[in-house]
Amino acid sequence: MSIRNVVPWELLLKKMTWEQLKFIHNKRVLDFGSGNGMTADHFSIDNEVVAIEPDKKMLQDRFTENDYKQIEGDVKELKNFEDESFDVILCHNVFEYTVERKEIIKEFSTILKTDGYLSILKHNRAGRVMQMVVLLNNFEHANELLEGKNGHAQQFGTINYYQDAEILKWSDKFMVEKVLGLRTFWDLQQNQEIHNDKIWQEKMLELELKVSDLEEYKAIASFHHVILRKK
Repeated sequence: MSIRNVVPWELLLKKMTWEQLKFIHNKRVLDFGSGNGMTADHFSIDNEVVAIEPDKKMLQDRFTENDYKQIEGDVKELKNFEDESFDVILCHNVFEYTVERKEIIKEFSTILKTDGYLSILKHNRAGRVMQMVVLLNNFEHANELLEGKNGHAQQFGTINYYQDAEILKWSDKFMVEKVLGLRTFWDLQQNQEIHNDKIWQEKMLELELKVSDLEEYKAIASFHHVILRKK
């Protein structure tokens, strides 16, 4: 699969995430729920990367420009690794679609080294409400989200929203290092044609990164990037 085939909004999300994790070099990295392997492939440039993904369709056309180990499987695969064998664990857009959150976090805390990083990407309910109202004029779903109901993703099913702080309730082995916003402005731009303009994309990425650590913009971002450290 080529990066040229990635839709612009997904590419922006990836580029922002990679920039926020640019400190990862010469580490052993686990990408749990690796999807099409785009992030695993990126970090395998100068890291030893192991990727786990249960969806066969995702794996059929995954990114393979760089060398990383791909495993087809789920949470059960985590038990096969030695204790404290990873420096970094990536878990991006996974917990919204699983009921095994505590089990997964428990396994993460076992196989991650002390002071190791856990990177979690998650949907932000407030940002989704903004998108529903401003971009899609979907007042019905906006009200449902405000009432605490879940959403739906065409490809993955029900989006089980959760708050950033809930992660610490699933395990007491981690502390939050930083929370960053992702896609604050992009999803509010209704001119769909301009999304494909390379210069516009570069300007949008630059501005998105500037506000990603500012509380007022973080609050309405479509996604949050929660970076934790193992105690």
